[in-house]
Amino acid sequence: MSAPQVLNYLFFSGRCDEAIAFYQSAIGAKPGMLMRFNESPAPLPPGMLQAGFETKVMHAEFTVGETRVLCSDGCDDKSKFAGFSLVFQTPSEAEAERAFAALAEGGKVTMPLAKTFWSPKYGMLTDKFGVGWMVMVPGEGG
Repeated sequence: MSAPQVLNYLFFSGRCDEAIAFYQSAIGAKPGMLMRFNESPAPLPPGMLQAGFETKVMHAEFTVGETRVLCSDGCDDKSKFAGFSLVFQTPSEAEAERAFAALAEGGKVTMPLAKTFWSPKYGMLTDKFGVGWMVMVPGEGG
């Protein structure tokens, strides 16, 4: 990857499996990687997940043509389609830090930019317009 990009990330409030199957049927989506919350290599913070969501989709992806769409059930069934985030992915940790700081100005940080098991730099915020962002540097192989 040589340039920053913005990726789609959709939250389906517990209906992610159903949504992927629907998009597969309706528009030829091709399912890709899928990880459930109970398959996470790192424990989730206590109270983060709604009861009964343990086997829901933590992270999945599908493609439509050349467009890759990332998706999840989210942590509960409360999201309505205001429930989305844009992913700003960049190959540089310095660029991730710059973009995160710029997007956070006047907004609210929900997860500070830090190393995670999937990324050397990852953080979440809502910008001053109410748009959710996930800023990240891809991990090895990602």
